[in-house]
Amino acid sequence: MDQKLQSLTLREQAAQLIMTGIDANGMTSAQKAVVQQKSGSVFLMGASGSLSHTRSAMSAVNTAATVKGVRPLIAADQEGGQIQRLKGPGFDRIPAATVQGTWSSSKLTAQAQVWGSQLKQAGVNVDLAPVADVVPSSLKSQNAPIGQLNREYGNTPADASRGVQAFVQGMRKAGVATSVKHFPGLGRVRGNTDFSSGVVDNVTVRGDDDLQPFADGIKAGASMVMISTVTYTKIDPKNRAIFSPTVIQGMVRGDLGWSGVVITDDVGAAAEVASVPAGARATRFVAAGGDIVINAKAGLTTTMVDALVAKAQQDKSFAAKLASSVRRVLTLKQDHGLVSCG
Repeated sequence: MDQKLQSLTLREQAAQLIMTGIDANGMTSAQKAVVQQKSGSVFLMGASGSLSHTRSAMSAVNTAATVKGVRPLIAADQEGGQIQRLKGPGFDRIPAATVQGTWSSSKLTAQAQVWGSQLKQAGVNVDLAPVADVVPSSLKSQNAPIGQLNREYGNTPADASRGVQAFVQGMRKAGVATSVKHFPGLGRVRGNTDFSSGVVDNVTVRGDDDLQPFADGIKAGASMVMISTVTYTKIDPKNRAIFSPTVIQGMVRGDLGWSGVVITDDVGAAAEVASVPAGARATRFVAAGGDIVINAKAGLTTTMVDALVAKAQQDKSFAAKLASSVRRVLTLKQDHGLVSCG
């Protein structure tokens, strides 16, 4: 892995850490120009066409993004219910997590394997799911990001864990990477960070019972942990979770013992981080111990890569963090057959 890492220029390494948003129907010419700069990952936005159409569109993405035998992660939000990116012919309609959570674990695993196989056939190798957030039943109607959209597997840590584990295992059987989200949880907030800023959780603490579904998702074989853009006043009142060394290094790497890839929620178009310059969104996340930055606005990718390169050139300790992040991303890609030797 170090050999592959060293074969990449600093700029190519930095590009491995940005997941650029592209149209699910195929890249626009502007998006293609960005992906040809060797984006390490892409994620699909907007409505998709059929499975076969998606497959040919993703083949073009692979060609554009592959660098020195390293292919891109291609991700979609394929949770079910209102959050299902790919739903043209060839893709099953997936019920919401609240419905999936009523099934037996064996049924959910079997279904998730079917859904994962469809993604895999379409050339998509990452499902940015499952939601591991626990929404207390008393808050469901007020919880905009999760409860109101029926994205939770349950109202207790045990119920959420069961759904998360079954879903991860099914996707894993299909060869699709997963991301438990949105650590340390969006189940107790009111505002949706995609559309509101200043969203705060004043309840969740380090070692909270509601973190159990994340730990169980990791044990079940999740490939990534996604960090929320919310501020948790009882954990780190000064930093949003994505910029918090306490959350990423202390809790995810330390408490949960996770040594794999840590990814942001979207920081490209999200209102929550609009006040932070685009380049700083990337450098602050990597400095805090994170790895892949999701950026819905393809036009910001170059700015983010530039910022990572500039900081690595000025700051040795940051350069070491960047290299560690790239190593984790390459290891994940190797596990999914996306790195060829030589």
